Amino acid sequence: MFAVTIRRLLSLKIAVIFPLILGLLGVCSTSLAESSTATEPSIEIPDDMSRRMFEEAAYVKAQFHEQARTLFSRTPVGFDFDTLKRVQRWFIRLPMALPGFVEKLHEQSRLLGFVGSMIVLAFLIVLLYSLIGRKRVFQRLESSAKPLTQTIPDNLLPIVQSVFKIIAASLLPALLLGTFYLVKALTTYEAAGFLVIGHYLTLWTFGALIITSLQELLTRDHLPIPPHYGITLFRISRIVVLFILVNLAIFNSAKVFNLPSDILALIKFLINLAIVFSLVFLMFKKEAILGILPDLPYSSYQILTRGFKRLYTPVMAGTFITGLLWSFGYHALCKFIWIKTWAVLGYLILMSVVYHYLWTSLKQWHSKKDDTDETAQLLYRALRSVVLLSTVTITVLGTLQLLGLFSPLQRIISFTLLKIGNAPLSLWTIFKALFILLIFIYLSKLIRAYFDYKIFPSVGLEEGLAYSINTIIGYFLIILGFIYALKVIGLDLRFIMIFAGAIGIGIGFGLQNLASNFVSGFIIIFGRKIRKGDWIQVGDTLGFVQEVTLRATKVRTRDNVEYLIPNSDLTANTIVNHTLSDPEIRIHIPVGVTYKANPVQVTDILLTCAHSNSSISKRRKPNVWFKAYGESSIDFVLLVWIDVRKISEEDVKSQLYYAIFSALADAGIEIPFPQRDLHIRSDATKNTIVPENQNPPKETN
Repeated sequence: MFAVTIRRLLSLKIAVIFPLILGLLGVCSTSLAESSTATEPSIEIPDDMSRRMFEEAAYVKAQFHEQARTLFSRTPVGFDFDTLKRVQRWFIRLPMALPGFVEKLHEQSRLLGFVGSMIVLAFLIVLLYSLIGRKRVFQRLESSAKPLTQTIPDNLLPIVQSVFKIIAASLLPALLLGTFYLVKALTTYEAAGFLVIGHYLTLWTFGALIITSLQELLTRDHLPIPPHYGITLFRISRIVVLFILVNLAIFNSAKVFNLPSDILALIKFLINLAIVFSLVFLMFKKEAILGILPDLPYSSYQILTRGFKRLYTPVMAGTFITGLLWSFGYHALCKFIWIKTWAVLGYLILMSVVYHYLWTSLKQWHSKKDDTDETAQLLYRALRSVVLLSTVTITVLGTLQLLGLFSPLQRIISFTLLKIGNAPLSLWTIFKALFILLIFIYLSKLIRAYFDYKIFPSVGLEEGLAYSINTIIGYFLIILGFIYALKVIGLDLRFIMIFAGAIGIGIGFGLQNLASNFVSGFIIIFGRKIRKGDWIQVGDTLGFVQEVTLRATKVRTRDNVEYLIPNSDLTANTIVNHTLSDPEIRIHIPVGVTYKANPVQVTDILLTCAHSNSSISKRRKPNVWFKAYGESSIDFVLLVWIDVRKISEEDVKSQLYYAIFSALADAGIEIPFPQRDLHIRSDATKNTIVPENQNPPKETN
């Protein structure tokens, strides 16, 4: 019912849309013809194209020089020797300043009051409980989420469990942090001790999140790295993260208590140095760091990892030196070096891992499908192409952006090659238009393959109608992509009409066959007399329609031979379509037996052989004709029905002939062969053999 409705809607849309399109084209051509008298579209090549190209190259070169000059600019560290002397005097006077410091703590406690003291006490209690009862929190989360985990696939269950552990580790500090900001929003309480608590809660939340995430990533089986390397890296990383968090807590505390700016700058400088030197412990764990890199079977990735292994020591030494330079204020230079090295390396490794994960997941899905499932194969190839195009595009664009080459390259290739009307055309616009068109082509293949694999079978749509709908979708998306690409370039419809006129002239002079095949392709697709999956016979060739394009129709025989038949031949000649209305055809199997046989017994034997054959249709009963009295046999014809899509006529005849021969032999019925009786008469006196019905030779004197 649904297929019939879709067919009617499709035919109605075709009947309505085609005349509408033709009318719109007529209106557009008329309006364009009228407007062309005012402004005639033209194609111009700029005279100063080479000069513009050199100007763009010079501009990019100047930009590089400016960036190189600013790389060595230094940000002041914010303190000097006077600051160091003041700190030295402060440490010398520290024993005498302790009473004042204690008095300041008392003052801050009075400012906190009862509510603030309770908040601090609650903070300490929850901190202690989190250190002791984190396992209980995780167990409660795990028990409450147990019904959900039972529905999760086995390959995703370890990841979900790790997510629960990360949530359990950061849940309490996150709740406290949310409570803190709620109290801060509802009150105007701005005591320094209260603000310090907020900073501590923030550091605690992020610290728990980062450390637990590192633990789950490095010590579990989520990443393809050896376990001992992962444990070593986690221990060192945890120490480094805790060290960084403690230093940040000290700096934030000093900032909240309004220490002088030069003292804050000195503390920040010392923290930076401490962080840089703490990273030295990681640098010495070469095997552990290199063990993180997964072993992927891609030549480009292997070249990248081999290069990193060989340059590990100078890269790490350069990173340590740039860390020191960062502490002394050379921020621009350090950012430039880190982005061009570590960021690019990490991005390439990340994209390689993502591509490998997508590729292996796709291959696992494909391995579970039957090789004879054509729709699954088409979807697999479409997904593979989309994954490859997406990862390559994102990798190239991201790498160029990190290297700082994307904008210069874009500017260099953006000079005008020619002007079509008022639209300047450059290499950059051409690349964008081609890429957009490529995206629409791959998207069209993916959507068509998904519809064939999932949508059409679920709604019970017949194969021929589904192919027609898919063809319409494909051409619609390609035309839409072409129009959008033209919009990106900036062309209008007048130039399309110019090219259409040129194509019309070409068709008139030498492309008649191509135009005939093109029109015939539309007739075949929308006329639906020949559909995908139909079994047709062209001359002596019998095969099923594999694909109908606008130029030719691909037909595959049972011997796996493919024929590309021009569409004009299919519409101009008589074509036998065995599956147009009904895929079952009747075949005739002639059988001859001796005159001594009983015709009724022979009929029963033939029908028994037909009924016992599984390749014969059960919907229509076989029949036997007593055809004729032959010269040496009585002739019968066995008529059976077969589904031409499932088995060939020759296969069924061969099976039945084997069965009939055996059944007739068992019944003692002979299958005669043509024979003639020759009677020979001999003349003894002349020793002359005279055939019967012929007079002997006369004697002559």
